[in-house]
Amino acid sequence: MRSAVIVDAVRSPTGRGKPGGALSGIHSVELLSQVLSGLFDRVDIDPGRVDDVLIGCVSQAGDQAGTPGRWAWLAAGLPEHVPAVTIDRRCGSSQQALHFAAQGIIAGSYDVAVAGGVESMSRVPMGAARLGKDPFGPSAHARYGGLVSQGVSAELVASKWKISRSMQDEYSLRSHVRAAKTRTEGGFDGEIIPIDVETEAGTITVTVDETIRPDTTLERLAGLRPAFADDAMTDRFPEIEWSVTAGNSSQLADGASAILMMEEKLAQSLGLQPLARVVGMSVVSDDPIMMLSGPIPATRRVLERSGVSIDEIGHFEVNEAFAPVPLAWQREFDVGPDLVNPRGGAIALGHPLGGSGSRLTTTLLHAMRDAGFSYGLQTMCEAGGMANATIFERL
Repeated sequence: MRSAVIVDAVRSPTGRGKPGGALSGIHSVELLSQVLSGLFDRVDIDPGRVDDVLIGCVSQAGDQAGTPGRWAWLAAGLPEHVPAVTIDRRCGSSQQALHFAAQGIIAGSYDVAVAGGVESMSRVPMGAARLGKDPFGPSAHARYGGLVSQGVSAELVASKWKISRSMQDEYSLRSHVRAAKTRTEGGFDGEIIPIDVETEAGTITVTVDETIRPDTTLERLAGLRPAFADDAMTDRFPEIEWSVTAGNSSQLADGASAILMMEEKLAQSLGLQPLARVVGMSVVSDDPIMMLSGPIPATRRVLERSGVSIDEIGHFEVNEAFAPVPLAWQREFDVGPDLVNPRGGAIALGHPLGGSGSRLTTTLLHAMRDAGFSYGLQTMCEAGGMANATIFERL
């Protein structure tokens, strides 16, 4: 049987996704191209052997409208004959890119592939591709009595699993503390590709995540107002206590990430030592109003399909789109808090949409290598109630 392994995984630092952020001065394609260049600088393989480049990107407008993976590959000076494709499964776009790459390798369609993602939220704001239009259509709204934003869905998750405002704020503080500690101790150094940004004052090299706030306190978090309460929503959902704020939600961010994958026997023949093998993949959908609960059934399915017990897994990455998401997941699986996002998550590290799935993979695999865990699991909630889950075995 063929199997898919990950030879290396890298990412850019994350910049705050607003004008003036550390990476706001660089075009999305240039950002991804530097990550791709950095990836191939680290691995002794001819990039011409790559069969396909699969890149997740959510807001395919403006700087990101032209198949960014293709132009990033060419901007990096890599071989012209290698194709690329853009994938949109909302927040899980680059995790889905990894799934497609692994499936292509296992099926024999690919021998070598690059999976990754990019999103510059400072240059292409979230929702820019909608052009002010409703992307759902009247029948979908009618079926569900009106679709809601992810922020309202986060409130519904908090209400269903009885996750209080103080629990969310404490979790968010912990995300920043963990990320700051990891950064200080050099835990991110092995996964980050420095990014050169041209400015009027000259070239600036960004080497660390700008989004981490080590000075965050519970008092500051508690002072923030709920972000998603309005008259229409409070009337529709009287059970909600409205507790989701900017402080306990993921940060808008700029970032890119890339993963080199290949068939395991080929890696062995080339003398490469992969980081991990993909041993389980799933994608499911859940209630589109609750929306962010999808990682729960996705995790159940990937555990069942892989045959790996949850007790065998030493590191879990559950995307911190909003604090209630990992907290509800934790409660369902009774996993200790030390094992979930131990290096911080999107609340501290930012959530550059299409780039987040492969960013989670990158952090997970480097952490597994450092700690010696045999198995790791990552899962992402996605718009519309969708979710991906993946299990990796360290090699």
